[in-house]
Amino acid sequence: MSAESRRIYEKPVLLRHQAGLLNKFGKLPGLRLMEDLDGVPLKELAAQFGSPLYLLSESTLRRKVQQFRRAFESRYPRVRLGWSYKTNYLSAVCRIMHQEGSWAEVVSGHEFRLARDLGVPAARIIYNGPHKDDASLREAIRGGTRIHLDHLEEIPRLEALVREAGLPEGQSRLPVALRINMQLDANHWDRFGFNLESGRAHEAARRLSESAELELAGLHTHIGTYVDNVDNYRRAAGRLVELAVWVRRFTGARIRWWDMGGGFATRNTLHWAYQSGEVTCPSLQKYAEAICPVLATLPLESGEELPELFFETGRALVDESMHLLLSVVSERRLNDGSRALVVDGGVNLLSSTAWYRYDILPVQNPGTQILEDTTLLGNLCMQIDVLRKGVPLPSLRPGDLLVVRHIGAYNLSQSTQFIHSRPAVVLVDAQGGRHLVREAETPAYWRELDRLPDHLQDTGPRG
Repeated sequence: MSAESRRIYEKPVLLRHQAGLLNKFGKLPGLRLMEDLDGVPLKELAAQFGSPLYLLSESTLRRKVQQFRRAFESRYPRVRLGWSYKTNYLSAVCRIMHQEGSWAEVVSGHEFRLARDLGVPAARIIYNGPHKDDASLREAIRGGTRIHLDHLEEIPRLEALVREAGLPEGQSRLPVALRINMQLDANHWDRFGFNLESGRAHEAARRLSESAELELAGLHTHIGTYVDNVDNYRRAAGRLVELAVWVRRFTGARIRWWDMGGGFATRNTLHWAYQSGEVTCPSLQKYAEAICPVLATLPLESGEELPELFFETGRALVDESMHLLLSVVSERRLNDGSRALVVDGGVNLLSSTAWYRYDILPVQNPGTQILEDTTLLGNLCMQIDVLRKGVPLPSLRPGDLLVVRHIGAYNLSQSTQFIHSRPAVVLVDAQGGRHLVREAETPAYWRELDRLPDHLQDTGPRG
């Protein structure tokens, strides 16, 4: 027998399937499917709009905002929600948030402009961030935006802009807030705002008390991201109360609003978590119970109201409303014998896969209940393009559909045109209507801002 006619040996793969509850992780996973979004079959959406495809559920998004408002408004007299624009820039998402009563929370002049273009009054914008450009600040000053100061250099700069731009009618000084960072645990966020323990926050408060243009009227803190320890919020609220008391005693300023930021966890599971996010994620009610009663302990004088309470929640509101629909491109065996599937979307569309062990489900039933741990590889020509390892999936063929669930936070706003274009986004409304809310990108769109110098216009070879 010639060497060419011999079959290449392929190492067999043995999968042990054990029934019952005899392992520490419980019973083996059963086959789960996601066949539709709010009653609209996903196979129809893929046929109509293509794959990959971002999917957005309007009903889920509205429901999450309403749940948030109920949790906090039932525990504190005046609550405002500021939609965190950086979490998801999609105009449809922002408009839904504003229809549900949310203000806009922005962290750059670009985001400020997006909010204004969507019709948000400047007086319903919260302006955070370490770098605010002069043009947007002038408009923010004239329009009554809640400006939160991030560093000492912003104080004289803002004073100069107030003198230049002028104040809204009836104001003698511009009300501003200080962003405060504090040591709550080992994951201390100290790059934003004024540190509480070192006295920098107190120094900034004293500096504002001497300003002819600015008035300290708010305190803001954002303690981190995916914070599933509600006690950290309880402690942070207590420290803001203590600082507000100190500010009144030593500067005479009265805090009229405070902002507890965002950072609430979602039901997505972190890679390093032992338990599922479905188990570890606190409810919105738990966050509200940790924050609101503490802030309500602020000592008040006769006839004085508690400060308005602002939040800048993003992830906890939008994550569950968006999904990424993908198609299988090919199957392969890796060197260790495990199975891998290549799909038609990569980490350029799903940046948060570096943090989360996303729930990934097939769309159609392949006719088998046998599942195998599978590595999901993206379509980028990069070794690091791995969407997830160890996904229990049945046998799938090229063209079969998969859904990466609950990806609404940051993945769209941080997506890139690396190797492949970004896909379309489709909104499914409460009546099952399908709306193209962002078109798929084209090569012409990629090159829209490119410019060729005259000496490079010649397309022919040299020499």
